[in-house]
This record gives sequence, C-alpha cells and structure tokens, in this order.
Amino acid sequence: MKKTVIVTGASKGIGAATAILFAQKGYNVVINYNESYESATLLARSLSENGFSVTTQKANVANRLEAELLIKETLYKFGRIDVLVNNAGVAFEGLISQTDEVEYDRIMDINLKGVFNCSKAVTQVMVNQQSGKIINVSSMWGETGASCEVAYSASKAGVIGLTKALAKELAPSGITVNAVTPGLIETSMNKNISVEDLNDFVESIPLGRMGTADDVAHAIYFLASENADYITGQILGVNGGYVI
Repeated sequence: MKKTVIVTGASKGIGAATAILFAQKGYNVVINYNESYESATLLARSLSENGFSVTTQKANVANRLEAELLIKETLYKFGRIDVLVNNAGVAFEGLISQTDEVEYDRIMDINLKGVFNCSKAVTQVMVNQQSGKIINVSSMWGETGASCEVAYSASKAGVIGLTKALAKELAPSGITVNAVTPGLIETSMNKNISVEDLNDFVESIPLGRMGTADDVAHAIYFLASENADYITGQILGVNGGYVI
C-alpha cells in the first residue's frame, strides 16, 4: 500500500515544495489549504496530470472540527496516514505596541493551535497503526526570537516545545515527532522585506545565500523517511548556518 502524507498550508512556498517532493517519492499527497483554493487546485492538477496521486482538502487548521475532518477525509480516501507535515502558518512584523489582541490570537491560532489540532486528530490513527511521522515547521526565530516579531516568535517557540513533548508521549507507539526551523527562505512570506534589507541579511548568513523551499522540503522528507526512524524530538535547523 502506498504511503500517505498530509501537508497543511500546501498551496505555495514550503508546503507546495514539500507536496511535490512527496508526490515524486511515491506518496499519496493531501494538499491542504484554507484560502488559497486556486493555487492548491493548480498544484494538484499539475501533479495529477503527471501521474501522481494527489488530492486537495480545504480546512482551517485553527478550527478543531475542520482539522478533525481533514484527518477523517484522508483516512476515508487512502485508508491510512503515514506522515503529517504541520506547515500552515502566518507571519506578522511590527512592534509589540502595534500588535493588537486580534492579530496575536490569529498568529497563535494558526501557527501553534493548528499544529496542536492536527497532531491531536492524527494521533489515534497513528497509534492504531503503531507507526507514523509528524514533522512540524517552526522557525529559527522560534529558537532565537526576532525583534518586531514577538507574537510570531512566541508561536514558533511553542511549536518547538510541543514537538519535544509530543515526541516523548508518542515514542512508545512507534511514532516520531520532529521539527524543522527554516531561516531566511525565498517565499512570499518575505515579500515585504526590502531588497536592501534582504541583501544585508544574506551577508550575515555563513553559506552566503537565502534558502529555498526545496531546501526545507528535503529536510522534511528526510525526517519522514526510514533513514530517520531513530530520530525523534529533534529540531533540525535549515538556515545556512545563521543559527549554530
């Protein structure tokens, strides 16, 4: 039986690159999206036309019922869930004085509660299988904190804590839980950064370039592969050496 992966927030950026890679590796791929219907549909169509097994599933992962339905629909369609990639996320840049409660709640709901909701919903499936891989997409700012990104940094730090705790909880059931912490990656999330600021940032990266969505996707796939069967509770930095 083919393995199945769910990638949340998979319509673009790191999520899309991850969905493409898993499809190429022979997985059934569930492309989750919330608002980006057109991008998700185009990606699924492109992969399907090339003979890959993919489907789309709308779900706001911050909503518990929608997260549960995402898991149920995947199980109904493919019969098992081998990998969950919790990638859905949003960013906000601004001083703490500019971050109101509504914005803070939105960031925490999607970036942290979304990971909790999907992980909780998939846990019983994987426990019944006595196998499974959960890979969470955090951020290097979750490790170090970023000025003017207090809420975002806090949400991503929470993902790291969740990853470590859940890894301990699920290990006896043969399930591994790990996270990747991307650095500066060429995605639309960085579209508001000026060229000058980007160049200054790149100069501070030891490897001398921005990362790509594919760089992160390959790290995620490694953690989902049999080569990482004895790795759990770990935080894998994909940042070009910016955080060591």
